[in-house]
Amino acid sequence: MATAATPAWAPSEVLHEGAEATVTAGFWMNKPSVLKLRRPRGYRHPDLDRMLTRQRMSVEARVLGRLQLIDFPSPSLHDLDIEGGWMVLSRLDGRPLCDALRDGSAGLDEVRSTGALIRRLHEAGFSHGDMTTHNILVDGSRCLSLIDFGLARISPELEHMGLDLQVLNECLTASHSEIGGAVEAMVEGYLEGGDGEFGAKEVVSRFEDIRGRVRYHG
Repeated sequence: MATAATPAWAPSEVLHEGAEATVTAGFWMNKPSVLKLRRPRGYRHPDLDRMLTRQRMSVEARVLGRLQLIDFPSPSLHDLDIEGGWMVLSRLDGRPLCDALRDGSAGLDEVRSTGALIRRLHEAGFSHGDMTTHNILVDGSRCLSLIDFGLARISPELEHMGLDLQVLNECLTASHSEIGGAVEAMVEGYLEGGDGEFGAKEVVSRFEDIRGRVRYHG
């Protein structure tokens, strides 16, 4: 890996082994950071794999850069090598919302705040693409942030924004079914502040359509 011999990066521990990437904690220029390394996928043709890696990393870098400009709670991009398939990001405080919901230190208030945060992301002109409680962090002050924008889209279609809500709906109902009213709280948070210029009600309506389709075909 290109960063292995780079004095700027000092690894400490592997945080996550995902389907597309390995995330390692460490220090970049003595700042707490994470290294996200995309691994080649053997089931894909090498040319297709390289093309997808470049496309997804390029979009992720652009999304993170724009979010940083509006002070959105997400990682800052320190460095990247698209050809090498890696990027270095700031490490955020907090732990995954999934863990906090399971041990009871987070509840409906955080789920409602998550809905509001998703709306803020959509208003900024992006969809996330993998909106699970694993990719939402909650810190000691109960503030939320989003991570892992590897499947994000710029200027998303209505369907993509509805899918963000649907993915979180599936996560809440499958992994956190003990929390009654969670999906309703998510929608309430998303609709706080009214419809807005981008059409929050239309996004929720599309989410309901998608949820109905899933039920029908499931």
